[in-house]
Amino acid sequence: MSERILAPEQTPGQKLAGPVSYFPSIEKTYGRPMQEWIDLAQPRVETDRHMEVVAWLKEEHGMGHGHANALVAWLRKKIA
Repeated sequence: MSERILAPEQTPGQKLAGPVSYFPSIEKTYGRPMQEWIDLAQPRVETDRHMEVVAWLKEEHGMGHGHANALVAWLRKKIA
């Protein structure tokens, strides 16, 4: 596994765009901080195809498609 990717710091009132704009909703919907989701998904993002990781997050962790897709897309950008 490469170096640990840290969750982005968000300041109150900050306008979020792109995949990271889903992060507040992910935390609220699933009751876990983004760092936990990032740590969970990062090893799979490094080895598996995009949609394989999305499917795994949906099936094994109950995450919705849009949320899973946003997390994987954001991680892929960080790893590239």
